[in-house]
Amino acid sequence: MSQDNKRVEELQTALRTKMADNKAIADSFKIEEGTVVVSAEQKSAFDKNMVDIKEIKSLISGLSAMEEVDQWASQPQGSVAGAYASAAAGVQQLTSREIKTIGEMFLDSPEFKSLGNGRNGYNMSSPWQVATSLTQHNYGVKDVFSAMPTVGAIARGSGLGDFGSIQRDPMVTPPMRTKRVRDLFPVRTTTASVIEYFRQVGFTSVTSPTTNNAASVAERSNNTFAAKPQSGFSFVGEQVAVKTLAHWEAAHRNVLADEPQLRSIIDNELMYGLRLLEDQQILNGDGAGENLKGILQTSGIQTYLWSSGASAPVKDTRADAIRRAATLAYLAYYEPSGVVVHPSDWENLELAKDTQGQYLIALSVAMGGEPKVWRMPVVDTPAIAQGTCLTGAFGTGAQLYDREQANIRISEQHSDFFIRNAIVILAEQRLALAVKRPEAFVKVTFDNAPA
Repeated sequence: MSQDNKRVEELQTALRTKMADNKAIADSFKIEEGTVVVSAEQKSAFDKNMVDIKEIKSLISGLSAMEEVDQWASQPQGSVAGAYASAAAGVQQLTSREIKTIGEMFLDSPEFKSLGNGRNGYNMSSPWQVATSLTQHNYGVKDVFSAMPTVGAIARGSGLGDFGSIQRDPMVTPPMRTKRVRDLFPVRTTTASVIEYFRQVGFTSVTSPTTNNAASVAERSNNTFAAKPQSGFSFVGEQVAVKTLAHWEAAHRNVLADEPQLRSIIDNELMYGLRLLEDQQILNGDGAGENLKGILQTSGIQTYLWSSGASAPVKDTRADAIRRAATLAYLAYYEPSGVVVHPSDWENLELAKDTQGQYLIALSVAMGGEPKVWRMPVVDTPAIAQGTCLTGAFGTGAQLYDREQANIRISEQHSDFFIRNAIVILAEQRLALAVKRPEAFVKVTFDNAPA
C-alpha cells in the first residue's frame, strides 16, 4: 500500500471520528418544551469539529485528485464515499423518531446528499444552514450560557448572539399606592380660576357675640306684645385659587416608536406621580405660592391627643383616640366620613388585642373586609406622617374642585428637541381645595402615652 493510500485511510479514520463526535454532541442536545437547548461548550465543540471535518474533506479531495491524475486505483480501500455511505446507512438504521437531532438533520439534508456518496466530489455546493433547518422542524432555539452576553453584544451580532434568539420579558414596574385621599371627597368640576365662598363662623348678638339667642317668647304681657330676641350670623368671605400640579419626562421619539410598552410606562408613572403629589397637597400643602392649603395646615381645625385618655380606668387605645376625636366632629354638628392614617399606625390599630388576645371589635379584621374603624372608611397612606391621624367630614367640611383632570400631552417644541428627535411627555392637572368648615376636621396625635 502506497504512502498516499495510508494517508487517505488515516484521514478517513479521522473524518469518521470527527463525524461520530459531532453526532454524539448533536444527540446530547436537550429538547425542552419544543426548543433545542444548546450549551456554550456544546456549540463550541460542534463548531470546532465542523471546521476539522471540512479541512479533512479538503485534504482527502486533493489526494483523490492526485490518484486520478496518476491513474492509480480507481477506488482506494476505505474510500471517503464508503465512509459517507456507511454513515448514511447508520442513520437509516436508527429508530424513527419524531424529533431529529442536528446530526441527523445534517445527514438528511439536500446539501449533504448532493455529494452522491463521493461520486460528485467532497465539497458541498452550498453550506447547510442550522438555523433554517431548526425552523423547518418547528424548533425554537434558545441558548444556555454560564455567563450570558450583554444585550448590546447580541444586538450587534456577536458569536454568542448569532446562535439562538432573544426573549424579552415584560418590564417590571414598581408597585403603586391603591388608596387615595381624594377617594374621601365628592369632587366637583369648575371652569373658574378662583373659587369664592362664605364661611359661617357662628351666631352673634348685641349682648353676646357667640350665643344663640333663640328663646321661648310669650305673645304679650297685658297689652304689651313681647319682643323676640335677635341672633345674628357671622360670615367670612374666603377664596382659593386653582393650582397646577405638573411634571414631565424627555424621551427619544424612535425609542417610544420601537418600544410602545415604554411609552405606556412613562405615561402611567407620570400620572401616578401627580396622584402622590395630590395626596400630599390635600393633607399638608402650606398654601404658599402654587401649593394648595392642606387640611392639616388650615387654621381652625380641632385637635385631640391620644394621651388625653391615659387617665381612664382602662387606658385608651389608638382606636379609642379616633373615636373620641370623631365625637368632637359630631359636637360641631358634622358627621365624620373617613379616617386618614399612616400604614404603620393602621397596622397597630388592626393588631390591637384585649387581655385575652382577641382582636378588638371596633375594627373590621375579616379577611377581605373593607377597612373601617368605628363605621368610618380608612385610607392608610404614607402621605400623612406616622403618629398623626385625620378624621372629619370630608364630604361637607371641604370640597375638591377639578379645573382640569390629570392628562398627558406630548410635544417636540422644547429647546432644540425638534432637531434631536426628542419629545417631552407632560403630565398636568389643575385643581382647588376649599376647607369651608375647619371645625369639621380633627387632627389626632398618637403621642406615645398609652400602649
